[in-house]
Amino acid sequence: MNGNIMLWTIISLLFLLWLAGIIFKLSMGGLLHIILIVAVILLVFNLLRSTKTEHKSI
Repeated sequence: MNGNIMLWTIISLLFLLWLAGIIFKLSMGGLLHIILIVAVILLVFNLLRSTKTEHKSI
């Protein structure tokens, strides 16, 4: 359960960093898009992992 909370925290932080970069127009080039891609990959990984866990318990 703690790993799940930590993963959601990391996803949230990455998304907020990406959003802050867009809002404040930080000129970090492709880094902003890499942050968003990593956050989306972690989100998808977490969703897939949680659905597998739910199906095993049923």
